[in-house]
Parts: sequence; C-alpha cells; structure tokens
Amino acid sequence: MSKQTFLHGALILVAAGLITRFLGFVNRIVVARVMGPEGVGLYMMALPTLIMAITITQFGLPVAISKRVSEAEATGNEGKIKRILIVSLAVTTTLSIVFTIGIFLLAPVIADHFLTDARAVSPLLAVTPIIPIIAISSVIRGYFQGRQNMKPQAISQVIEQVVRIGSVILFTKMLYPYGVQYAAAGAMGSAVLGELVSLLYMLRQFNVHKSFHLRKSWKKNLGEGRKTLNELMTIALPTTGSRFIGSLTYFFEPILVAQSLALAGFAAVESTKLYGELTGYVLPLLFLPTFLTHALSTALVPSISEAAAKGNKETIRYRIMQSIRLSIASGGLITIVFMIFPVVILTAVYGTSHASFMLQFMAPFFLLHYIQTPLQAALQALDLARPAMWNTLIGAVVKFIVLVALTSRPEFGIHGAAAAICVGVVIVTLLHLQVLVKYKVLSFPFLLFLKFFIVIGTTGVVGFIWKNNWLHEARPLSQLLIMGAGLTALYLFLTYTFQLIRNEEWKMIPWRRMLPKK
Repeated sequence: MSKQTFLHGALILVAAGLITRFLGFVNRIVVARVMGPEGVGLYMMALPTLIMAITITQFGLPVAISKRVSEAEATGNEGKIKRILIVSLAVTTTLSIVFTIGIFLLAPVIADHFLTDARAVSPLLAVTPIIPIIAISSVIRGYFQGRQNMKPQAISQVIEQVVRIGSVILFTKMLYPYGVQYAAAGAMGSAVLGELVSLLYMLRQFNVHKSFHLRKSWKKNLGEGRKTLNELMTIALPTTGSRFIGSLTYFFEPILVAQSLALAGFAAVESTKLYGELTGYVLPLLFLPTFLTHALSTALVPSISEAAAKGNKETIRYRIMQSIRLSIASGGLITIVFMIFPVVILTAVYGTSHASFMLQFMAPFFLLHYIQTPLQAALQALDLARPAMWNTLIGAVVKFIVLVALTSRPEFGIHGAAAAICVGVVIVTLLHLQVLVKYKVLSFPFLLFLKFFIVIGTTGVVGFIWKNNWLHEARPLSQLLIMGAGLTALYLFLTYTFQLIRNEEWKMIPWRRMLPKK
C-alpha cells in the first residue's frame, strides 16, 4: 500500500478540502435556487437529526481506528489490524442498524412534535439509508488514515460531492412538482447516493490494497476481540464525549445568549439579529482557515501513533511543533486581513459592516483556535483523549459563565458573547498545551509564540500604517489588491526568515514545482 509522509498526506487532504468546500458551496447554491427558502428550511430541519445519529453511530471510532492501526503497523502486527477492522465494523454496523430503524419508525413523531412541521418526515425518511453507509465508510477511512494513505479518503470526498451535485439537480427538479417536501427528500436522496458511490470507491481501494482476508476469520477475531474493543474505546469514548459536549454547547448557546440579551433590555427581534451577525457573519469567516488545521490533525494522529509505538519521542515533539507552526502560519495572514479590513470584508461578503468590531476583536484570539484541533489530535494519538475531553468541558463551562455575566449587561450586549467565545478558545487551547507539558511531551513554546507575535505584529502595523496613509476612496479596488500583494509578500518573507515555514515545508508547496529550474 502506498504510504505518504506526514506533510504529503496533509497536503493531499488540504487539496481535497479546498475542492470539496467549493463543490459544497455550489451544492448549496443549487439546492437554494431549485427549492427556495421553504425547501431549504425543510432540508435543514432534518439535518441536525442526521448529524446526531451519525455522530453516535461513528462513536469516535475513525480516530481510534487510525491510532490503533498505525501502532499495529509500526510493530508489523497484521493480525491486530484485522481484529481492529472486524470489531469496529461490528460495533458501527450494530449501532447504524438500531438508529436507522429508530429514525425510520420515529420520523413522524420527530417531524410533528420536535420539528413542528409534518412535511419534514419526507427528508427524514429519505436520509435514513445514509447512516449505515457512513458507518462502514468511517471504519474504512480510519483504516486508510492509520496506514497513512490519505489518497482514498481525499478522492472519495471529491467523488461524493460531484455525485451529490449531479444528482441533486435531477432529483429536486423531478420531485418538486409533487411538493416542496419531496424536493427536500430528493436533496437528501442525492446525499445518500453521493455517500454510497464514495463508499463503493473506498471499498474497491480497500480490496486492492489489503493483504489479508476478513471473511475467513470473522468469527474467530470477533470472539477474541474484547481486548481490541477496550483499546478502541479508550480513545473512542472520550472523543465522542468531546463531540457531545460540543453539540450541547451549540444547543444551549443561542438559548443563553437570547435570555442574557433579554436581561440586558434587548427586544427578541434585535437579539436574533445580533446573534445572527455573530454566528452567521463573523464565525464563518473566522473558521475559514480550519480546513488546513483539520487536514493536519487527520494526518497527525497516525504519524504520532507510529512514532509512539517505536518510542521515538523526538519525532513526536517535532510533529506537534510543526503542526502548531503551520496552523498559526496559515491563519496568521487572514487574521491580519480581518483586523485591518473588517468593514471591507463584511461589506464585500454580506453587504453589511455591522459586525466589523466583533470580527476585528475576535480575529487574534482565533489564532489559538487554529492550533486547538492539532493539539487535540496529538492528545488522542498519545492516549490522552480523556484529559482532552475534560479540557473541552472546562472550556464550555467557563465560556457559559462569562457569556451570561457579560451579555446580560447592557454595556456589553452581544459583544459579551463574542468575548465569551474567545475566552473558551483560549482556555481549551492552553489546557491542551498544559497537558502536553505535564506529560513531558514538549516544553511550552514561548519562543515560537514570540516569533509569531513579531511576524504578525510587524505585518499588521505596516498594514495599518499603509492603509491610513495611502488607501483612498478614489481607487479602492486597485489599492486593496496592491496592499494585499505587498502584505502577503512581507508576511511570507518574515515567516521564512524566522524559520516559521522551513525548507522542507516550502518545498511541498505545489506551485514551487512549476517554477523553471535554474
């Protein structure tokens, strides 16, 4: 089986992430144009139920499988890899069958009493077959990640989006004359078809690359799989716990914000508008660089697990520090842009600049958010998933306390919620770092943070001075382009000078390979 290096694997996932995000954006445009707001509403009503069912069905196993397969491969234990796959498939298949039947039977109740629209039953029923499909694909994906072969996962993501876009046009237009609820069901059906074709591709790749037979030893390995199950659960349970805490946080956050703003004297309509500006305008922009950090995290788990199995502590430390460097470097430039041009960015994207202060205020704090996911992946790879879960819980509790305390005061209002989100980001990230320092995995990276402070601060100061002394209304677009190119060149020069992007990483950038050789 072809195996990529850490950087090569991450780069493959980054490329796939860029493509799938673009295709996903196209898919949303198609769905919105064909079905209209009512159809999109029904589609979005059914989506949270699906996400919850998939989260519980996967049970955090993709990360656990990736770690344990990587460890087994490092020691040449093919038998253990086989047991990991068989036990994982048994768990996910059982859970997926239970949830598929449950949602199928309860769909009318969920639609009538929880979603308050009986028409939502159609998309709920249409999407239920996706649960076992994703359950199986998550196991195969974890296996390929553990083998440090990211190509099947990357290609399957692109295939899934292409099939979904192609079929959503056909299904929604074909079913729309029968009612908007059937058009929404058609959109859900296209998602099922996309996942199915993606799974078939990964199964094909699995059959080509695997060096063992699962069917012949299924009963034997399943019977001897209790130890393997326990090893998987030590990672899977805390990982699921962290995701469950995140889901609860997202559920309670709008409730607490609305109640706190009401205490501060804001009307319900104004509260909804302010919360929409924060979560609908600012946060999506701040989350833009996370596709790279998620790619790094996916590649980081098997890389660190393999190094840990071989007792190579220096490789572990280097990979974590490398992930921190690349995560901050990738988010640093966009953070500077958000701080210098918040009004321009919001006006260009959303047609309003009302949330410009929140974007400018939150941007620097989210530099820590960009390293949070790689740090959590490192903790999971080092069998420290339980502390990571508790860190997530502590961050959520403190965030809610700060949110209620500040947002309920009229002088803060929605800015209190923005500050609370930043506090939660800082606390969780620093706690993750503290765990790694406590277990002597690495020392606190003071020097690294100082270098980034100098690089980002210098570029930001130059940008502010340049903007205030040169940018005029007469030629805003041309001047913005010139400023953007100049600040990008300065930022890249400084990151390379301070060795925040090193030669081995610089050489991995695809466009460098297209430059003429001397």
